[in-house]
Amino acid sequence: MAVFRKLGSYSRFVGKLNGILKLMKGLDSESTILIPDEIENTVDRFPDKTAFIFEGRHLSFAAFEQLANRVANWGLEQDLKQGDAIALVMENCPEYPAIWYGLSKIGVQAALVNSNLEGSGLIHCINIVSSKAVISHGQQAERVAAILSDLDGAPLLWDCDAAHGESFKSVLESGNADRPDPCHRTGQIGSSNCVFIYTSGTTGLPKAAKVTHSRLRRTIRMSTGLAGATQDDIVYNVLPLYHITGGGLGLGATLFTGATSVIRRRFSASEFWDDVVEHKATMFCYIGELCRYLVNSDTHPKERSHALKTGFGNGLRGDVWSEFVDRFNVPKMCELYGSTEGNVLFLNFDGKVGAVGQAPRFLDPLLGAAFVKFDFETEMPVRDKNGFCIKCDVDEVGEVIGRIVDNGRESFEGYQDESATEKKILRDVFKSGDQWFRTGDLLRRDALGYIYFVDRVGDTFRWKGENVATNEVADAMSKIPGIAMANVYGIEVPGSDGRAGMASVTETEAIDFKALGESLRKVLPAYAVPLFVKVQSEVDTTGTFKFRKVEAVKQGFQLGVSDDPIWFLSPETNVYEPLTQQNYDRIINRDYRF
Repeated sequence: MAVFRKLGSYSRFVGKLNGILKLMKGLDSESTILIPDEIENTVDRFPDKTAFIFEGRHLSFAAFEQLANRVANWGLEQDLKQGDAIALVMENCPEYPAIWYGLSKIGVQAALVNSNLEGSGLIHCINIVSSKAVISHGQQAERVAAILSDLDGAPLLWDCDAAHGESFKSVLESGNADRPDPCHRTGQIGSSNCVFIYTSGTTGLPKAAKVTHSRLRRTIRMSTGLAGATQDDIVYNVLPLYHITGGGLGLGATLFTGATSVIRRRFSASEFWDDVVEHKATMFCYIGELCRYLVNSDTHPKERSHALKTGFGNGLRGDVWSEFVDRFNVPKMCELYGSTEGNVLFLNFDGKVGAVGQAPRFLDPLLGAAFVKFDFETEMPVRDKNGFCIKCDVDEVGEVIGRIVDNGRESFEGYQDESATEKKILRDVFKSGDQWFRTGDLLRRDALGYIYFVDRVGDTFRWKGENVATNEVADAMSKIPGIAMANVYGIEVPGSDGRAGMASVTETEAIDFKALGESLRKVLPAYAVPLFVKVQSEVDTTGTFKFRKVEAVKQGFQLGVSDDPIWFLSPETNVYEPLTQQNYDRIINRDYRF
């Protein structure tokens, strides 16, 4: 029976993979069809159809095209050249995709800067791409104005609200709306860069990842194909448009298939279901943390009276997945695995709960991905006596890497910073001279080829001689009554080798700390149970809801840094106790045996 089950699983996978591969035809690095060609084709098919709904506005595809054309013609008037970069620092709105789309019509790259940045982080993101100008609005324009003197090349600030710098409002409202001649992008091909999208910056300054025309086309084709999006769908998208998930996957159905996008300035758990019902949304774009927020929210009267049939995105953990589907009655969740800059992509075709995708081992040569054994001490792949990497066994946790070949699908364009690019390349992996992209992700693959995310490299720490995966601990903690969200990380404790576990959590109700230790030991090895738990009113996250860990690790279990209470798992009582000055001093003085 196991053999037939495996053959059936493989047969279904190969059939669906073939369908996706058909969508990928012609998306190679030499293709002369670019992102603006794809979008112009959609616009010409659906000129009068609503493309975007935003804060009461309904924008047709024709009106969207006019906005983009005004931006393109403005760029020509400013004497912008192919390969120039323009920084876009804005919150979600329909003008956002219109601006980067318009720039792409004349071969100019938009740098999609995180709208939450200010100060040194904002300066870095604008300077790293040698931006010729900055387009912004609202509070973001005010922040840019404050750091203009620190920007290289003295770029001009263009404000969509005309409150700071040059007026971009007049460009959008009354500029030349004629479609510019495609000759302005002649010479560009699939491997030419379309936009810069920045890494989230959870561990340092963001890196500007190069997203080529073929890469963005491929990402959108795969996500819309996986979700089955059509022109009849209404897609609800609350994710930041500066991120590949919100701005690529989320907008893809509109830009490529003619679906309507409902976009919000930012995510609101309390208003999610009101919006979905009001706009009759049929699909929504997610990251796992968004779904976790909704699951942890109070019951909403409309949470089951909606038209949603599909969610598509990434990062949805198994425990949240099951509860989300059951509670909110969303029939299909389409999970995929990938990264902004990476060349590894897995798709979960059949909705296997908890899996980020499926890739039977016999298809590895075709898919160009490999799972290699990993040394948690050095945080590098393990090498054999000949110096080559070793492939993982079934269900063994290892790092996923992607073969680098300059063919579009397996290309790695890297970052604007060449040194950052070099750090992601692994050489002489299975034979001399080969190159592979390091995802920095630890995953495991079961006997049927289903793939499960375990943790990020660096998010796994070592305690008591054992490796602790922060995501697995966070998942276990999120199932404890009273815990809404848990950010888990490793911190240094005086006199101890490795790093002890610490969790910053938010509450839905008072946590029973007397029972917490015992509850966690039932589902986790003793070494994985966090030594410290900090209770916060809210967990600090990036704009894409990823936990910020760097500052949390620096603070550790110090008292007096904030008013947030900290609990300590006493090795003498094996029960969580409030961290007082007395037992804090005992830890510092190494009086406890861990």
